[in-house]
Amino acid sequence: MNFVNRAGLSLWSRKVRTVLTLALFLVISAMVLAGILIRDATADAERRAERSVGAEIDLDVDLSGLGASGQLQAPRIDAATVDRIGALPEVRKYTYSMWDRVLLKGRYGLVGGGPKDPMGPGGTAGTGVLDSSLLPDFRSGRFTLLSGRHLTAADKDRRLLLVEERLAARNGLKTGDRITLTGNDEKTTAEFTVAGVFRDPRPTAEADPEYGVSPANLLYGTVGGLSALSSAGGGPLQVGKATFLLRDAEAQAPFKDRAEEIAGPALDGFVLDANDKALRQMTGPLTSIRGTATAAMWALCLAGAAVLALLVNLAVKQRRGEYGVLLAMGEKKGRLIAQQALETLVVAALAVGLSALFAPRLTQTVGQALLGREAAAAERELDSWQPPAPGSTGIDQGVDPADRPVENADPIGTMTVALDPADLAAVTGIGLGTGLLATALPAASVLRLNPRALLTKGK
Repeated sequence: MNFVNRAGLSLWSRKVRTVLTLALFLVISAMVLAGILIRDATADAERRAERSVGAEIDLDVDLSGLGASGQLQAPRIDAATVDRIGALPEVRKYTYSMWDRVLLKGRYGLVGGGPKDPMGPGGTAGTGVLDSSLLPDFRSGRFTLLSGRHLTAADKDRRLLLVEERLAARNGLKTGDRITLTGNDEKTTAEFTVAGVFRDPRPTAEADPEYGVSPANLLYGTVGGLSALSSAGGGPLQVGKATFLLRDAEAQAPFKDRAEEIAGPALDGFVLDANDKALRQMTGPLTSIRGTATAAMWALCLAGAAVLALLVNLAVKQRRGEYGVLLAMGEKKGRLIAQQALETLVVAALAVGLSALFAPRLTQTVGQALLGREAAAAERELDSWQPPAPGSTGIDQGVDPADRPVENADPIGTMTVALDPADLAAVTGIGLGTGLLATALPAASVLRLNPRALLTKGK
């Protein structure tokens, strides 16, 4: 009788041991498959999140370098250089900005009730932007455009403004109206057209952390229009920061390399950073359950392999008499090892097949419950964040304004588990590999068996 037939008879005659081995393999296969399915499902959810958020690279002042150099004035970069970077094929959209103090005089006035003249009487922050729709507060939904339209690159050299609704109400302004602004030198004036009115939800009394003025008095204008009021005057347009939205999140590294090549020394004092705060906020729960599932999978897999090795070793000891008879009849030791391995692999293959039937549905249920719990905890943590008190930097209170949650970037609380051939192949390989490893350890004792000693002394 060949060893294949003997393996089948052995499995059938030793039903209790076969069922125990099958149960152990089934647990190992189910856990391994669950870990693989959760890994794939969370990775797929993260890829969808990346596509929805997009890759955002910020060109901003290197504050650490600025402090180390003792430089008092923030560096500027030519808008033409930023335009060349924005023309790279990796870039989908881009914008840049600059700001300076502007004043409202005469019949125009600022909204009261906020910080007392942080930029002098009638002074507020005028931010020139290339594309206002790409500003983080508009993209996140924190700011709402109530009427009119956004400023675009086509408006670069026009004199257009976006006005906060409280400032618009204070001066009786609506879309299409004109307002005169005075530059930082308190002499240069220019007339601007209101292109749109927006809403900033922050209270009037709350100081903007960057400029110190009331949110109600913030102005956004075209870069060309506001630069005409700049105290610098003349010369090429200089900007202080820029944002690039890439076509592909994986293009960050080549984009940075090409941007540094284009800008050269012009980037001195600046840093190119990936703004992935929204993505990290959304995918935090996914990362958490993936780590938990992976750790549990490997821990149980290793423990199961150890128990399986003990079972196989015990089976070899219990079958020493059988092996002695077979060896005395001329059976080769290698075929005995092959029989033992075949018995283990048949049970492993059956366990993998059974786990493929119920593991995906079970993983979807359990994984969704875990993810929902993690997402709910993350939501509670985000909701509990409180901004620093008006007029405070928050440092003395242990509050960092940079930790402010990104709006419209809710932690992901759903995932979809799907079994594909690659997953099944992976768990099959792990299951069969575990079986072979468990069989290889007792195989050494089979090679040392002596048929005469087995039949006469039982060892």
